[in-house]
Amino acid sequence: MGKAPKKRSMADKVRKTKTSTEIKNNPFEVKINRKKFDILGRKSKHDVGLPGVSRSKAINKRNHDKKDVYNLNEEEELTHYGQSLAEMEKFNDLVNSDDESEEKGLLSAELTASHFGGGGLLRKKSSGEQQEGEGSHRAKSRQELIEELIQKSKLEKRERQVQKEEAQELTEKLDQEWKNIQALMVKKTPKGECVEEEKPKLEQYDMMVRELGFEMKAQPSEKLKTPEELAREEREKLQKLEADRLRRMMGDEVRESSQSQIHMSADDLNDGFILDTDDKKTLSYQDGKWNIGEDSDEDKGEDEEEGQSGEEEDSEAEEEDKDGDAEEDEDEGEEEEEEEQEGSSEEEDGHSDLESEQESENEEEKQEDEKASVKPSLSKEEIRAQQEAAKAELPYTFTAPENYSDLKDLLHGHTPDNQRLIVARTQKSNHASLAVGNKLKLQKLFVFLLEYIGELATRSPPELTTIDKLIPELYTLCQMFPEAACKAMQSILGDAGHSTEEVLEVKGHVAFPALDMLIYLKVTALLFPTSDFRHPVTTPALLYISQALTKCPLRSLQDVTSGLVLCCLAVEYVSFSKRFLPELVNFLAGTLHLAVQDKTALGYTVVPPFRPSGKCSDLLVLSDSESCQSWSKKSLPLSATHRLELKNELDRDHHRLMCLSTCLDLVKRCCLLYKDLTSFACIFQPIRLLLSKHLSAHTLPKLLQ
Repeated sequence: MGKAPKKRSMADKVRKTKTSTEIKNNPFEVKINRKKFDILGRKSKHDVGLPGVSRSKAINKRNHDKKDVYNLNEEEELTHYGQSLAEMEKFNDLVNSDDESEEKGLLSAELTASHFGGGGLLRKKSSGEQQEGEGSHRAKSRQELIEELIQKSKLEKRERQVQKEEAQELTEKLDQEWKNIQALMVKKTPKGECVEEEKPKLEQYDMMVRELGFEMKAQPSEKLKTPEELAREEREKLQKLEADRLRRMMGDEVRESSQSQIHMSADDLNDGFILDTDDKKTLSYQDGKWNIGEDSDEDKGEDEEEGQSGEEEDSEAEEEDKDGDAEEDEDEGEEEEEEEQEGSSEEEDGHSDLESEQESENEEEKQEDEKASVKPSLSKEEIRAQQEAAKAELPYTFTAPENYSDLKDLLHGHTPDNQRLIVARTQKSNHASLAVGNKLKLQKLFVFLLEYIGELATRSPPELTTIDKLIPELYTLCQMFPEAACKAMQSILGDAGHSTEEVLEVKGHVAFPALDMLIYLKVTALLFPTSDFRHPVTTPALLYISQALTKCPLRSLQDVTSGLVLCCLAVEYVSFSKRFLPELVNFLAGTLHLAVQDKTALGYTVVPPFRPSGKCSDLLVLSDSESCQSWSKKSLPLSATHRLELKNELDRDHHRLMCLSTCLDLVKRCCLLYKDLTSFACIFQPIRLLLSKHLSAHTLPKLLQ
């Protein structure tokens, strides 16, 4: 390998020809290094640089004579055994590989020598080869040698293929001979001695897996309906019932629907394929054949007998009928041809007779249902009775009342149950999701119901049963419109509070709340939460109760009854929050003080509105200690706050005992409620001692039971 001549760049030649002055004067060869700051007393040596000169010096420095040996340039030609590698790469006559053979991948000696031995022509010849070569006229070219190799490889492949075919024929011949010999060697066992192999028993897991495959799959449930959809369905149902009622009231006959409601299971496909008749066909498989043919033959026979009997009946009818004509005969002939065609089709399809019979039976059943659904015409008396019953029946749809008088007219003259039903149907017929203005109508209905409940409480006697029936409907409306309900109750409580303040300013005392206000306080506890720390409705209601227990003096047994009812409401308000009410504790202590007869040595202090002594301080003192024997414990009636009718002293003593029993029950509830407040229990201890002295030995246990 020779050394490549050194290449010199054009820039080096130009620099050598140019003088240093020309380089320095050329602006493209000079680079000026600018300074950011000028420093006095410092000389700069590199203000101006010559990058071209510096580059050429660096190149000359890197070009050493020792590394020229390893510098391979493009002008150098590489050889192998005296031949150029560039010419060897131009060799295009490749040996085509034959098809897959058993000796795939093996190379012959000549091919190996020609490719890996440096070339058959270029390697040194042996003495034998030299002699042969001398005898031959000329040496073979490379192309001729390659053709010879190809011919030899094809010849070898053909020989291998022939050997393979011969081996295959011998193998098949041996297999056939072995089969013949094997048939003689096999020993056949008789049928009686054959032992059936026991099937392996299934494991418990496999049995469970198979059972799960036959279990009923989960059925899809119906879609959950929205409140709007439910309200729409309720209104449509009520409208349909109202239309039926009006039709009956007008005397029109109402035909019952012929389609009777049939329970359909989830697996019922309702595809009309019914096999519930008596002529069910059972398919079975026996001796490799279906036994439906026998049944079908029997059915055909029965059909033919039925057809013959039908024809005989037709012939008899024709003989009896004297007005028959030739057209009817032609029609019968056509029908017979159609029956023959149907019979041929029945022979082709075994199920056609079943379908035709089922269709005829279904048509007969429909006709019977239609006949049964049509009722006979009613008489005038029955129609009149039906009209009266329809008039007495409650309508199913109502329009929402526009004012309070409309509501009173709507509910007037109806029983408590019917009044509740009217309000419920009015609410369903005018649901907020059915129309735009229904929301405002139902909000007004809530206000009207509150006013109506107050009026029922002021009646004599108060209709408490009707109030109890209407409260669930009031609760439903409150859940639908909580803001409107809150404002309505706030207005009622605000008016009651303002009136109480005005009376206190004028008279200095105020009477206990009437029955209507007590019911409003009870409704407040039912409609709104009482456990909140601060609530826009229940908090003012609790303050109103506390004010009444403090400012209202007790002047009669009716006042005591009203005060105890307020105490019951107060305990209900604080049962969850366990909020301490000193007004409640004071009123219960004062109520027990009213039962003490000797008030000379009390040992405790009485707080207003109670007095230590005086005219109204003995309201619960019994006139006769023996009246307890004829008294039985009962709950305190709410109607006693409206009007208390006591005919004699015995009735008064019984009512006093009822008030004492209620007060002691409230004391026990408060002790359980405020069990952490020890001072609360100490307040009632001296009062219990006084009661044990003034009441008989069997009276106090009867009150505390």
